[in-house]
Amino acid sequence: MTQSIGLVSVLVRDYDEAIAFYVDVLGFDLIEDTPLPAENKRWVVVAPASSSGARLLLAKASGGYQAPFIGNQTGGRVFLFLYTDDFERDYAKYQSRGVKFVRDKVLAPYGTVAVFQDLYGNQWDLIQLQLQSR
Repeated sequence: MTQSIGLVSVLVRDYDEAIAFYVDVLGFDLIEDTPLPAENKRWVVVAPASSSGARLLLAKASGGYQAPFIGNQTGGRVFLFLYTDDFERDYAKYQSRGVKFVRDKVLAPYGTVAVFQDLYGNQWDLIQLQLQSR
């Protein structure tokens, strides 16, 4: 059996502001934006450019129960891990676009990493993995 994770839901306050952040600031591709009028929702999917891995479903919080979890889906821990092939390029690009880094870059045994927040406060690792010699 072959399995893979296709989508990860990220609670958002507003579809358009979330699309603007993920597409215009982080440089992700907008994969789908389909209205679901019967549910008063949209099916909005984004993914890192040229990625073949999991995608993000930008899910607008519905009702008072979901709203408090916007930006805190993992209780303050790092939520998502964005792998890059060029840490310095992406780190500089994100800084120039106003992305808030809450932990500066460090060289770890597994690679170079820094923690940033999305527009709602969810924490992400930006990581360039170190190639392991065999």
